[in-house]
Amino acid sequence: MTASVHLAFDTTAAHCAAALSWGTPAGERFETRCEPMAKGQAERLLPMIEELLAAHGFAVADVASVSVGTGPGNFTGIRIAVALARGLALGLGVPAAGVTGFHAARHAAARQDPLWVLIDAPRGQVYAQRYGAEPGLPLILGPEAVSTLDAPVVRLADLSADRIVRAVAEVGRAGLSTPQPRPAPFYLRGADAAPPSDPPPVILP
Repeated sequence: MTASVHLAFDTTAAHCAAALSWGTPAGERFETRCEPMAKGQAERLLPMIEELLAAHGFAVADVASVSVGTGPGNFTGIRIAVALARGLALGLGVPAAGVTGFHAARHAAARQDPLWVLIDAPRGQVYAQRYGAEPGLPLILGPEAVSTLDAPVVRLADLSADRIVRAVAEVGRAGLSTPQPRPAPFYLRGADAAPPSDPPPVILP
C-alpha cells in the first residue's frame, strides 16, 4: 500500500471507538467506528481495528502512525488502549501519540479560546482545564465551582464517541510532525478501588 495510514482509538469512556485516515491532506479519507460499551473493550478493540482496516483493503502492517486517547476517564479502558497503542508502535516500528480528553474535546468543539473543557469525574466532580493565552493545569472541581468559571464551557460528555475519536486522530496525527513521548495514561486521581480489609497472611518460619 502506498497510502499513509493513520490509526486512532479511544476507550476512555463507555465506548469502544476507532478511526482510520489515509491518503494525502488534499485527498484524505476518513472513517470511524464506535460501539457503546461499558466493559469488554479489551476483547473488542483489536477486532474492531482489524475490521476497519480490512474494509478498506488495509492490514495492521500498513499502519504508519497511531494515536490514542489517554484520559482522564475509565482506568481500565485507558490502560487497554494505551497498552495496545504502545504495542503496535513497538511492533510496527511506527510513531505513536497520546491525546488527552481535554485536547480532543477542545479540538472537536471547534470553539475559540478562552475555553474550559470539563470531563465528568466520580462523586459528582469534574476534571477541568482552561485554554487561553496561558493554558492552566488540569483541576478537579466540585459541582458548585462550575458556575463560577470565567469562560465558556465544553463538556466531553456532550460529544459523541465518533467526534471524540476523530479528534484523537486529528490532534494525534498533527502532533506527530514533531517527536512525541510514548503514550501514557493521563490520570488526575487514584483508582477508587479500596485496599483489601482482610489481614495479611501469616508467614510461617
